[in-house]
Amino acid sequence: QLQLVESGGGLVQPGESLTLSCAASGFTFSSYAIAWFRQVPGKEREGVSCISSAGDSVKGRFAISRDNAKNMVYLQMNSLKPEDTAIYYCAASSRFLTSCDMTLRFYEYWGQGIQVTVSS
Repeated sequence: QLQLVESGGGLVQPGESLTLSCAASGFTFSSYAIAWFRQVPGKEREGVSCISSAGDSVKGRFAISRDNAKNMVYLQMNSLKPEDTAIYYCAASSRFLTSCDMTLRFYEYWGQGIQVTVSS
């Protein structure tokens, strides 16, 4: 059974850091690109970062990394702002090999999401 399980969310103050983890099981993890998305109630889900099966990642505010030996993907979030408050999801796509993008419809499998709240 394919599963993606996010962890590491919570409440932090502005300027602090948080690392999200995504544990994958039930599929050939190393063959899939993984992305992080986030969503605020009433708004569309948006891409945060992605990393291809080959390890190429989209550069943005947050750093994404993967450990194929552990079937894990991480999102290191530094200098968090209140507008980063959202539910964060990890997702897997078999579409990408040496690159990735964050088009939602390209991602076949999704985690249940985890809340990140940035507030003083």
